[in-house]
Amino acid sequence: MTEQRKHFPEFYVTAPQPCPYLSGRLERKLFTHLTHDKTPALVDNLLKGGFRRSQNIAYMPYCEGCQACVSVRVVVDEFEPTRSMRRILAANEDLVPQHLQATPTSEQYSLFRAYIDARHAEGGMADMTVLDYAMMVEDSIIDTFMTEYRLKPEPGARNAGQKRPLVAAALCDRLSDGISMVYSFYEPEAFRRGLGTYMILDHIAYAKRLGLPYVYLGYWINGSPKMSYKRRFRPQEQLTGNGWTRL
Repeated sequence: MTEQRKHFPEFYVTAPQPCPYLSGRLERKLFTHLTHDKTPALVDNLLKGGFRRSQNIAYMPYCEGCQACVSVRVVVDEFEPTRSMRRILAANEDLVPQHLQATPTSEQYSLFRAYIDARHAEGGMADMTVLDYAMMVEDSIIDTFMTEYRLKPEPGARNAGQKRPLVAAALCDRLSDGISMVYSFYEPEAFRRGLGTYMILDHIAYAKRLGLPYVYLGYWINGSPKMSYKRRFRPQEQLTGNGWTRL
């Protein structure tokens, strides 16, 4: 095997299975393993080019006769929050974000478990154990981090020095030109805060502070109500056959 062949990814295709987003359709995925013998530039280009990462696998839809899944990314420097987004930011001013090394904790898993049981009990993550969660967080060969969101200590409180409860968390990858949001979850009883939207807004602001031009939101799926929220973050670009195109 030549050195060039060794570093070039080998791709595989999954067997058809029911699509979790569009009823009556089948999905297949094109995937490759992200191993340490792959160069950082190659992995970075895969993730900037429409692939998503799940642990050390990069995958993208490969469905016959369907192109509903479209990779989208927010243009950070031109982004302006809408009025409703500004209300969500104001409603969460009592939260403090902290960007941490991607290390799983029992507190994170408890929050993740509560979120999955309340919001996605029938989804593919419903059976994830604490070990599965740990692998999701720490099994990465690239620059991955976790953002935790906790309530601010109340002024003058005796326990101000103690760690406040975890309200939300987001697992993300740092790419050469942006932040790729891998998975986020939050306290299900705090749904009125709009925490899913808030975490995206917070990472757009974080990317701007870092001088990164994009925040990658994964796939917008045409026809899936679950994914319609992603179109609200504009300006954004969609990955087409002609490359990234402004929506």
